[in-house]
Amino acid sequence: MSTLSVRLPKSLHKRLKEMADKEGVSMNQFITLAITEKVSTLLTVDYLKERAQKGDRKTFEELLEKVPDTEPEEFDKL
Repeated sequence: MSTLSVRLPKSLHKRLKEMADKEGVSMNQFITLAITEKVSTLLTVDYLKERAQKGDRKTFEELLEKVPDTEPEEFDKL
């Protein structure tokens, strides 16, 4: 595991501590989770952009033509 020193404005540090306490985790755990979520989001965006570039509109439209034109089934409300 690595150590990272970060300078934060006092107001952000205070909010960070409050939120970590509310979640019942340490500030380190909270920061680790926040960074993990951000990195995951960015990697997902990159992945989706790569997949979109491989897409072919003509093939997509051909597949859509095979889908039956029917109304969706209604489900009972819980």
